[in-house]
Amino acid sequence: MISVWLLIGLGNPGPEYENTRHNVGFRVIDKIAERSGAGSPRDKWGASLAEGKIGNERILLCKPMEFMNVSGQAVVRAAQFWKVAPSQTVVVHDDWDLPLGRLKLGSGGGHGGHNGVRSILAEWGNADFARVRFGIGRPLSGKASAGYVLGTFAKDEHAVLSTTVSRAADALEEIVKRGLTVAMNTFNGKAGHEPAKTSEA
Repeated sequence: MISVWLLIGLGNPGPEYENTRHNVGFRVIDKIAERSGAGSPRDKWGASLAEGKIGNERILLCKPMEFMNVSGQAVVRAAQFWKVAPSQTVVVHDDWDLPLGRLKLGSGGGHGGHNGVRSILAEWGNADFARVRFGIGRPLSGKASAGYVLGTFAKDEHAVLSTTVSRAADALEEIVKRGLTVAMNTFNGKAGHEPAKTSEA
């Protein structure tokens, strides 16, 4: 029997949020969709969903189309319909505790202040899903956190952003093909490039 993996990218719906730091999860899922031959996405259960394959594994790509702080509702609806366990689920989200260009993979634990992860934990009641944390860096002193994560990337960040989106997609593929432990050993603690400081958007 071919197993099903639920791969989730967190973000906010709407063109005004498309290029923001908070929406890097959407970018990674879009990259996986390109690579995996995923079919056209369809809107269902409050999410944009597409099906594809990584190797012999069937994948369901999920971008919640409800706002970040309630995104767990769409995630749980999709997981319950497809009967996907947390152990077969990966969530990709931004993390400003990591510098831009850095990924950190793991599973379990709390939400770390991220409202999308907080919503998933509240709705599912289970923390045993894998996570790919995508570093966006911290704002410069004096810049409000909400304005920072909902701001766009600076021009000098675009190259490292593109590289990190590709590496995050590589990490998802590694988790599906070889498991989280192998992926953690490959991707944690390594970055293609890390700027000295995060620029203003």
